[in-house]
Amino acid sequence: MIETIIHKNIRYAIIISNNNDLNGTHFFTEENDSLQLGYMKHSTGHTIQPHYHEQIERKINKTQEVLFIKIGKIRVDFYSENNQCIDSRILNSGDVLIILNGGHGFEVLESVEMYEVKQGPYVGVNDKVCFNPI
Repeated sequence: MIETIIHKNIRYAIIISNNNDLNGTHFFTEENDSLQLGYMKHSTGHTIQPHYHEQIERKINKTQEVLFIKIGKIRVDFYSENNQCIDSRILNSGDVLIILNGGHGFEVLESVEMYEVKQGPYVGVNDKVCFNPI
């Protein structure tokens, strides 16, 4: 199952359940997103032509993140640009979350191990703004 969190026509996140039935190559993000995430499932013997990616200067205006829930369970709260909670979801082992816009917070419901991928470089304390949940 793939679910997109949308509020006032803004895509805030994409949730990819561990229980999906995808085959082939599938990208969850749009071509103009600054972070791209795809999934590939191919049978034995399938080939992907050797290639490399050209060096192209890109401008990134905001950080987008991908979380891979290795084990455990978390609740994700999604916030609008004015810090209002707009939605919440529970993620379980094997689920993937792409955060595209807005704010986000987490509560660990069962001990969790997860991977986070985002654009760099990280610029320290100036990289994010923390706020109290409303």
